[in-house]
Amino acid sequence: MSPTLLIENGFKFFFYANEHLPRHIHVVKGDDYATIDLTSLTVRESCMKRSDLKAALVLVSTHREQFERKWDEFFKR
Repeated sequence: MSPTLLIENGFKFFFYANEHLPRHIHVVKGDDYATIDLTSLTVRESCMKRSDLKAALVLVSTHREQFERKWDEFFKR
């Protein structure tokens, strides 16, 4: 199970049901993929084009509180 948190501008933001700390979000666009830390907004892993990664970071920043809330609700933290 992978709860989808947002689909916007071709990006899909989600986390996996068996995640680990620190809180982070996965994002895919087409065949490209990145993992972004929610606390620091740093990229943990990426194979995205620079422009797509930049756009994904803006969306994560914009929706960070929502993503953190969903993470905490799902994992009961």
